[in-house]
Amino acid sequence: MLSLALAGKPNAGKSTFYTAATMAEVQMANYPFTTIDANRGVTHVRTTCPCTDLEERCGNEHCRDGTRYVPVELLDVAGLVPGAHEGRGLGNQFLDELTNADAILNVVDASGGTNAEGEPVEVGTHDPLTDIDFVEEEMDLWLASIVNRNWESVERQSRSPGFDIEEAVTDLLTGFGATEYDVMAALRDLDYPEDPIQWTDDDREALARDIRQRTKPIVVVANKIDVAPDEYVERLLDLDKPVIPATAQGELALRRGAEAGAIDYDPGDESFDVTGDLPEEQATLLSELRDTMAEYGGTGVQTALNDAVYDLLDHLTAYPVQDAAKWTDGTGNVLPDAFLLPRGSTPTDLAYAVHSDIGDGYLHAVNARTSREVAEDYELEEGDVIKIVSTAK
Repeated sequence: MLSLALAGKPNAGKSTFYTAATMAEVQMANYPFTTIDANRGVTHVRTTCPCTDLEERCGNEHCRDGTRYVPVELLDVAGLVPGAHEGRGLGNQFLDELTNADAILNVVDASGGTNAEGEPVEVGTHDPLTDIDFVEEEMDLWLASIVNRNWESVERQSRSPGFDIEEAVTDLLTGFGATEYDVMAALRDLDYPEDPIQWTDDDREALARDIRQRTKPIVVVANKIDVAPDEYVERLLDLDKPVIPATAQGELALRRGAEAGAIDYDPGDESFDVTGDLPEEQATLLSELRDTMAEYGGTGVQTALNDAVYDLLDHLTAYPVQDAAKWTDGTGNVLPDAFLLPRGSTPTDLAYAVHSDIGDGYLHAVNARTSREVAEDYELEEGDVIKIVSTAK
């Protein structure tokens, strides 16, 4: 399962985002380091279910009238403070937790209501732009410190015949999620001494920054837009990087209202309908939230999750079935499973995603939409329904 991690300074709204996205109860309070131990939960990205091409909806528990929700892991860890890479606050614990994440959601207080340390201040008195590069810088310097501490092992290997720097650096960075391809691409783009013994701290830092960018891409979540000064939001959205305006508090209110049966709302909808009687105060707050959603196209929580998976990580959704005519599994369930795969994946990759034995026994695949067999190197597209034929059962 893909893993996304929430990062940012204390009080930016990470735990509120996490609760809204997972509907798991966590501690939320207006003081630094409310989150001590990492919270792990399951959230979902939203896409169009292939059952919209059928006469009837599939009935899958993750499909809501043709809108499919595909599970991903969401991680909420302790807030960062300046100097986290040196161990300030809960920095080392925070950064260690990020090693297995595929992408980072940098939650920023767009209202300027928390200072650099994550302490509450008057709205508009802190410039949120200063928080944008903060997480990225702390992650880069933390990884650089790890590379520096372990570089001696690369130097020792360099004295051996047949030394391969790509292999040595890959071994060093495997724990951070770097693949051989990541390392090869990074080294190709960098200017560095052939002899690892001659590498400087700057060389190792450049390597760390490149690898972090490749393995831990970042989406900025400009949170608290419902109370943020307009000029702050405008400046954030003008940045040359992915920035998603959001109100995690608004999303949480809608999901709780939907659970209570007072609101008709699916995560990611651009608006909602009130279906029950509400106190005047709540009705007023929801009216204000509706205006915010109309301006930004929703609460932004689902958009941020989708942007991280489908745009930043460039994944697609594929649906394996056993019956290509009925789009069912062996017991008649329509479109029972959905898998997120990197763009460029093939039916063989989908087979291995289902089970390693299915992949090992792969024979061929059929595109259930066209009822035609597809080549082994066929590149899957979003929403493909694929029958995999394998020696494994």
